[in-house]
Amino acid sequence: MSPSDAPKGLRRTVVKKLGKKLLRGVLHDFLARQSTIPNDPVLDASHFTWAAEFCSHWGAICDELNDQLMHRAALPNFQDISPDQYRISPDSMWKTFVFVGFGEPSELNRELCPETAKALDLVPKLETAFFSVLAPGKQIPRHQGITKGLVRSHLPLRVPKDAEHCVMNVDDVRYVWKEGELLFFDDTYPHEVWNDTEEERAVLLFDFERPMRRRGRWLSRLALRVLRHTAYFRDAQRNQRAWEERYREVIGSESPAA
Repeated sequence: MSPSDAPKGLRRTVVKKLGKKLLRGVLHDFLARQSTIPNDPVLDASHFTWAAEFCSHWGAICDELNDQLMHRAALPNFQDISPDQYRISPDSMWKTFVFVGFGEPSELNRELCPETAKALDLVPKLETAFFSVLAPGKQIPRHQGITKGLVRSHLPLRVPKDAEHCVMNVDDVRYVWKEGELLFFDDTYPHEVWNDTEEERAVLLFDFERPMRRRGRWLSRLALRVLRHTAYFRDAQRNQRAWEERYREVIGSESPAA
């Protein structure tokens, strides 16, 4: 880092630490009290009326994932889009394909995967969504999400045959993915992932607004609106757009000649 970059980098670090402290402190407790669903680490699908219809798109979503994995080398690493994730994933073993980032859709990726986009449109107040592909042997260390105002879900698309060695711990709950079965969990609990197999694990990962009382919804939306004005969001937005331009060239160069 050059001297001219140091103040900017320092400001970013301070803002990030203060933001996490606020979201995981006072706001966390308030949003937990405002929640109209349990605050358990893993949540039952019965709390979400749209879950069954969402799962009905599983086969088509798998097909669209497979289409994009034909360009696996061109897919970004998680930290290539969101540099703040470098701490938990500094290698090239976690690939992503973003549909929505902090409420902003990727029109290119939605066009490339229309059935996935159709399924995601069923989710109320969708905030983030992407294909999350873990290479064989990938481990994601223990970490936490930043806001109680969102619920995270996984739709498993590819689960290794040796599923018992591809697991996630959410707080004290051990979870083994099952293809086509939605998982809902609260990522503010410490969680970690192991893929100790010889196959890829792939899910459609998405975050959406937690069902809450009116005051909770208002405060959560305000906090997310503020977050969208930080470097954390702007850097990811800029990186996503740059990657899309490169990806257009990749898929364009492989199209049949007219």
